[in-house]
Amino acid sequence: MQIKVAVAYHSGYGHTAKQAAAVAAGAEKVPDTQVRLVSLAELNDELWEVLQESDALIFGTPTYMGGSSAVFRAFVEATSAVWGDNMRWKNKIAGGFTNSGNMAGDKLNALIDIALFAAQHGMIWVGLAEYGGWNTSTGSPEDLNRLGSWLGAMSQSNNDEGADVTPCASDLRTAEALGRRIAETAHIHRAGRAAVEFDEVSG
Repeated sequence: MQIKVAVAYHSGYGHTAKQAAAVAAGAEKVPDTQVRLVSLAELNDELWEVLQESDALIFGTPTYMGGSSAVFRAFVEATSAVWGDNMRWKNKIAGGFTNSGNMAGDKLNALIDIALFAAQHGMIWVGLAEYGGWNTSTGSPEDLNRLGSWLGAMSQSNNDEGADVTPCASDLRTAEALGRRIAETAHIHRAGRAAVEFDEVSG
């Protein structure tokens, strides 16, 4: 049974786009998963169609001034039509990721912003299930989940380096782990719903 995953993101300088590609790569590693990587820079009919057809939506935004970007917020507000139409995204699987220049950078606030947005649409949130890394004397920046986030995937990009250099490999592996987990969860959710529907029909 094939499921569809959309990775929908805004990227100001290419760093969040690189993180989005890693999330998509992780989801693609799950068999029978079709992944679409879509930019939120232009809110056109094709974008809305991809999001509507997807079983799981993974949202990404850079963290600017302690929150999601203006472009991402414009997208969020535009989804009020979807919400108002009988909550059309209800029960889709959802997750999120973000990038900033600072190690902390208040990225948690951006993830909370995405999670609340998903909750208002009645979506089912899936976080990152990896131990935090780089938190012992023997740890290193190469550890998975080095920034210690569980609500979603975080990455950090030096302000003076382009997307050809950063985010670092460990942050991209962390993004892959999130994409893979969300795709796996979407498969489990679809199978469970199919079983319930079969039981209801067979009576």
